[in-house]
Amino acid sequence: MRAKSSGQGSSERQKAVKILARSLYKQLTSEGYDDKQIVALATELISEVTTSMASEHVARDTTPPPTIISASR
Repeated sequence: MRAKSSGQGSSERQKAVKILARSLYKQLTSEGYDDKQIVALATELISEVTTSMASEHVARDTTPPPTIISASR
């Protein structure tokens, strides 16, 4: 499930994501991961997000519309 934000919160979230990415990169390089390995990790993260988004799209498209029951007199 993805969090949705808008307005001021969105800007703060974008800044937090940049800080998180920078921190994660520094931690990985300090633990000996090279750039190629970090790119492989980023690729896997993108793959996971893409799969999740596709699953949400399929679930949304396969949900039948609500049945409308009319009252007959």
